[in-house]
Amino acid sequence: MIEKINKIKKCINKTAIASKRDPDSIKLVAVSKTRSADMISKAVKVGLTIFGENYIQEASDKINKLLSLDISWHFIGHLQTNKAKYAVRLFDLIHTVDSIKLARELNRCAEKINKIQDILIQVNTANDPSKSGIHPEKALELIKYISGHEYLSVKGLMTMTPFFKNPEDTRPFFSALRNLQKTLMKGTLPNVNLNNLSMGMSGDYKVAIEEGATFVRIGTLIFGKRN
Repeated sequence: MIEKINKIKKCINKTAIASKRDPDSIKLVAVSKTRSADMISKAVKVGLTIFGENYIQEASDKINKLLSLDISWHFIGHLQTNKAKYAVRLFDLIHTVDSIKLARELNRCAEKINKIQDILIQVNTANDPSKSGIHPEKALELIKYISGHEYLSVKGLMTMTPFFKNPEDTRPFFSALRNLQKTLMKGTLPNVNLNNLSMGMSGDYKVAIEEGATFVRIGTLIFGKRN
């Protein structure tokens, strides 16, 4: 595993430098859904600190087993409103907020435990009905709504692209998120900081970095293919 991780880190650094970016501005999120707590523990021992989970119950079990480890847990799956109370207790950053209804519930649940919940706004840049995410034209409306809520803090944007065999085909969707970021950053709203872009996975993370990603979500290249 250490060889795989080192190879990814070297590629991140090389791509960042070639793109005239600071490599330290790009964070590797190890996608650990369906992976065991033991596998995550081994990954921590070789230098990974951020892990992304898709399912609340599965994540809860692993988080409770690994409380002694210095891990930042990110939620990167589709979040149902009725699971918001668990998400705010378990996760440092939620990547997938895409509706007023979900934001309202997250704020309510975070207030109950007196926590400022960091979130990203998931945007469906591909207008793909199979993907979650708010339409780009409605992102500002959602962000304005969230800015009025004391217990939520917007840290950036997130997107998922359709699958392509050629990573280059994902570029327009990453570029669209970066352009949306630039447009939205022209305004100033309380509790809103749009510096982060969560985009790019095992097959296309280099393209995502070239387009401005600050979080890349990588699972297969670290842990291998799922059974």
